[in-house]
Amino acid sequence: MAEKKTSPVVKDVKSELVFTRKNYQLLLISIAIVVVGFILMMGTIGDIYDFRRTLLAPVVVLFGFAFGIYAILKK
Repeated sequence: MAEKKTSPVVKDVKSELVFTRKNYQLLLISIAIVVVGFILMMGTIGDIYDFRRTLLAPVVVLFGFAFGIYAILKK
């Protein structure tokens, strides 16, 4: 006789998100920091070697990216 095959029992899997609400908030803050850094880089042609465009803005952008990595890795 042929055995009756049953489908495997599907376990109740609790649908869990990878990130929490706090992670998303921190990620949005990091995106805002990066946008502020890029806004600081804008300027006229005459002030190419200005402190704000050559040092301050890239540091702000790098801080925003580092903060984004922290937001992703935070448990």
